[in-house]
Amino acid sequence: MPSADTAPIDSYLDRFRLTQFRPGQEEVIRTVLAGRDCLCVMPTGGGKSLCYQLPALAMEGLTVVVSPLIALMKDQVDQLQQLELPVTFINSTLTPDEQDRRLEAIAQGRIRMVYAVPERFRSSRFLEAVRSAGLSLLAVDEAHCISQWGHDFRPDYARLGTFRRMLGGPPTIALTATATDDVRRDIIEQLKLDEPKTFVRGFARDNLFYRVQVTHGERDKTERLIEFLQRTPGSGIVYASTRKRTEEVAEAIRSRLRRKVVAYHAGLLPEDRKRAQEAFMLGEVEIITATNAFGMGIDKGDVRFVVHFNLPGTLEGYYQEAGRAGRDGLPSECLMLYNASDRYIQEWFIESAYPGRESVELVHEYLASLDVDPIELTQMEIKERLALPIGNDGVGTCEQLLESAGVLERLISADNRATVTIDSQLPTLVDLLPKRAKVRRAVLRAIEQIVGSRRGEPVSFQSTHLHRLADMEPASVAAALRELSELDVFDYVPPFRGRAIRMLDRDTPFEQLDIDFETMEARKAAEYDKLNQVIQFALSRQCRQQEILHYFGEKDGRACGHCDNCDRSGLNAGGEGDAGESELNEQAVKALRIVLSGVARAGQRIRCGKNLIAQMLCGSKAARVTKLHLDQLSTFGLLEHLTQVEVVSIIEALVVTGHLTQVDLDQNRPVVELTASGLELMKGEAEFRGQLPVAEPLLAKLRGEMSASVAAETAVEAPPSDVDRGLLERLKAWRKEKGIQSGMPLYMIVSNRTLEELAAVRPQSREALLTISGIGQRKLEQYGRDLLELLVTETVNSQPDVPVSAEPPAAAEASSDTAEQATADRPSCYWSWRLMQAGFTVEECAAARGIEIEQVCRDLDAASRLGFAVS
Repeated sequence: MPSADTAPIDSYLDRFRLTQFRPGQEEVIRTVLAGRDCLCVMPTGGGKSLCYQLPALAMEGLTVVVSPLIALMKDQVDQLQQLELPVTFINSTLTPDEQDRRLEAIAQGRIRMVYAVPERFRSSRFLEAVRSAGLSLLAVDEAHCISQWGHDFRPDYARLGTFRRMLGGPPTIALTATATDDVRRDIIEQLKLDEPKTFVRGFARDNLFYRVQVTHGERDKTERLIEFLQRTPGSGIVYASTRKRTEEVAEAIRSRLRRKVVAYHAGLLPEDRKRAQEAFMLGEVEIITATNAFGMGIDKGDVRFVVHFNLPGTLEGYYQEAGRAGRDGLPSECLMLYNASDRYIQEWFIESAYPGRESVELVHEYLASLDVDPIELTQMEIKERLALPIGNDGVGTCEQLLESAGVLERLISADNRATVTIDSQLPTLVDLLPKRAKVRRAVLRAIEQIVGSRRGEPVSFQSTHLHRLADMEPASVAAALRELSELDVFDYVPPFRGRAIRMLDRDTPFEQLDIDFETMEARKAAEYDKLNQVIQFALSRQCRQQEILHYFGEKDGRACGHCDNCDRSGLNAGGEGDAGESELNEQAVKALRIVLSGVARAGQRIRCGKNLIAQMLCGSKAARVTKLHLDQLSTFGLLEHLTQVEVVSIIEALVVTGHLTQVDLDQNRPVVELTASGLELMKGEAEFRGQLPVAEPLLAKLRGEMSASVAAETAVEAPPSDVDRGLLERLKAWRKEKGIQSGMPLYMIVSNRTLEELAAVRPQSREALLTISGIGQRKLEQYGRDLLELLVTETVNSQPDVPVSAEPPAAAEASSDTAEQATADRPSCYWSWRLMQAGFTVEECAAARGIEIEQVCRDLDAASRLGFAVS
């Protein structure tokens, strides 16, 4: 390793205009200067950059910093150059001449530190300059991008281990703000670090106040956001999960609060995104509403709050985004507005990002059929041309799998340069050509002059340079290059812009390709685990900060004393929290064992989805239940005191806690199965530990308790004293008709008191019907649809200008046990309405449901007529 300066390391602090190290920095820097590999996990704002910037000055030779974003590296280099530090960057924003000048400065040792994106390591010119300078340190920032278990996996990061070996295995520091144990191990393995020292430091942010507020639907969520912003001044970020939602939230803030706000998402033009970001950074607007496309590298110290309007997909993502608040050390709020329906948005993202075999095969067949090289199509263009029911990320996964199978190569534009590889050590390939092939021989000589000694690796060049060397017209050179490409040892890629694909194998049938679908499924399962951990965090009653510390491996973290849960439980800062104790009493645990037993017994007959299990446990006489003889099980009706919605919530919670698992029996048909821990709990061989992630009202119901506050939350508004007599008469006429059809006494269908309450309250959903005295699960199954059709129609007719809010709880999401079951619970138009309310576009909704866009529009019209609020 090149020698380091003998000056004390704290003497370099003045160069960075610092007076002391932050906690953990000095130990990391000394490890780097000793030439040891290390992995540094520090939160956003924890001072990771100094851990490689200071050694870059203290050591001889060059430090290469791998950074994921071009804009981010430019900001960092600009700041360092203001400190008069010898640093630069190389990326595609520079002209070829400027790149040449910077590469020459690097090779001559005039630069001590260079920033580059991982794709730059594909450039032989870049590698040659680095070798000439003498590489002292490789710093890999945002190293979680290396790991397939990370939340932002990037294949070019995963290749850094190969490039590191090509450069002689220099001392390496990998840095990230968010890495679990699995991700840390994967980073070390992918980079082939040599017995690295691992540092996990500083995840406690005592100035951040973490809060989660459970909401009931999008309208309620918007109201809670407005209330929060009314009492919370200053600059802030509101994160939403979709582009559409960011625009809607921005408009709500703008119209109702008159605060300056701007939206930011990947659907905006680059110049619009830049303007939005600059307006927020410069304080021209107070609030920015954004998808997770916004934030990496944002260093704005006075952000007073960060709100997650939708559930984030991972705790890593949540912590990183929430951590953008309060970087100046002053108190700042981090609020998550939790609604169970947000889970389905994240599930759609996961399913879209990890496509099935059928989608991969379609992408393979389409790309193999194109007679162009390279193929310059974006992921969105491929998705649209094939009408794939997956997102752009899913197309990228298809390409990645095909690349790993050797079918194609994904290319990054080398500044509109051509690339050639001569895979032969012969002094010249010219002698392999016929003497009469004068044009090809001349072009080949020129190519060999460009390649020089760099045989066996890609060499990029400007086409005009080749034209001058060969002294030929572009058309003649292009024709010669096409013919030379037929040589096995000569590989030529013409210039292109942006990203492109080069097919390496168009002939091997798809079924014979070696594609690792198992790894993809494992990554998909890991994403579902991370989503479950976010939900567990949102519904936990433990200290929020302590939960985060435990997640990132700081096992000795103590309660913060000021999050919503600490406030609720009366914990002081530094107090101990016991995450191991169960909050459930014997009655609640008995209900869980009934659910687990119901899954086990139903599974002996047929593998069922969560809604069918819930119907059986609640004693439903639905046709599907009786047809499968589930009404003959010993667990049938044992949870009759709960609604089906509540039982579904319990099943979903047991999936989160790991006692149940949801398995795709086939496409779009998930079934529920017991896990080993679920079997132990069911048999009484293990106790339930920790928290059950369900809403507080249901938790109180399971325990057989109902506090005054919970009762107030769940109480149905008392019916007005005057009943709608016209509606009551129509309800009585309906009951009389049912009596004639069935031969049953009218009071056995529904009582007069029940009809009066129906005419007063006008319930608009199956869940609301269950709040009416005299209507239980069985009456709901028998008469629920008839009553709702009558009540919804009456409401719409009586209030034609006011759309009825029919926002259902998320747990009513129908499983796809069968189409018959789904339509028995909801009209078909409901599901299109549900996706649109979740923030999907019409096109995304059509793709997700497998229907035409015109059908989605018809569904929304039908939903509007039924009283569902359509925006």
